[in-house]
Amino acid sequence: MSQIKLSNYYIKNVVKLALNEDLYPSGDITSNLVKNDKIVKVKLISNQHAVIAGLEFAKQTFKLIDNKIKFTIKKKEGSFVKKNNLIAIIEGKAENILIGERVALNFMSHISGVATKTNQFVKLVNKKCKICCTRKTIPTLRVIQKYAVKLGGGTNHRFNLSDEFLIKDNHIASSDLQTLVSLAIKSKRGRKITVEVDNLNQLNQIIGLKFNTVLFDNMNNKTLKAGVKMAKKYYETEASGNVNLKTVRKIASTGVNRISVGSLTHSATAIDFKLEI
Repeated sequence: MSQIKLSNYYIKNVVKLALNEDLYPSGDITSNLVKNDKIVKVKLISNQHAVIAGLEFAKQTFKLIDNKIKFTIKKKEGSFVKKNNLIAIIEGKAENILIGERVALNFMSHISGVATKTNQFVKLVNKKCKICCTRKTIPTLRVIQKYAVKLGGGTNHRFNLSDEFLIKDNHIASSDLQTLVSLAIKSKRGRKITVEVDNLNQLNQIIGLKFNTVLFDNMNNKTLKAGVKMAKKYYETEASGNVNLKTVRKIASTGVNRISVGSLTHSATAIDFKLEI
């Protein structure tokens, strides 16, 4: 798996927001009933097979509530775990662990869900074909979701609208394809240019111009294969549209370099974890 790190500063601030959401204005009024200062040892267990991700978010959750809580990680971030595997041991005051339980598990469930779904796609394609995420992310959570994609073995597409030129169908409908590509080339300043086409006639209009990637959108595999053959001498090739676990292998077999999959981030199923006292 890709070994990448998010800064502690970023993780801490995101976790603070999540705890404020859960604890404002009166704290955890139920867990506050536990007033016996009992020290407990709690097991964090996976209820299903998954790529594990988000451990530092969980660890920071408990640390912000009570820095005396010990969070001992038993499975490496980005590793594959099986159902009933022990992921971590949390030791400290019962009341404080209960306060952070749901926030910690929410982070891990979602981040592991994105990583796991990405890895399912990656396993279905050959190593020459990259699985990419898109900007179809939950607002304000893009950093986390793209982090999870990389842990799952995927590749990050542009992070935001300033990163790269991506000339899409609605840009073309609002202007002219060749004009847009020419303007992007003139003002690229080191940034990459990707041009989306939905038919081979559009590709013929721009082939030979100096940009980086052709994005074939919603093409059947026969047309996609022909487009890849035309474009591969000049450009990196990418496919998008109607990509799922049933179709991705055939799309990859066309020889395309990259496949972008919106569902990695917009509809990944959460992984089920539990805390066991």
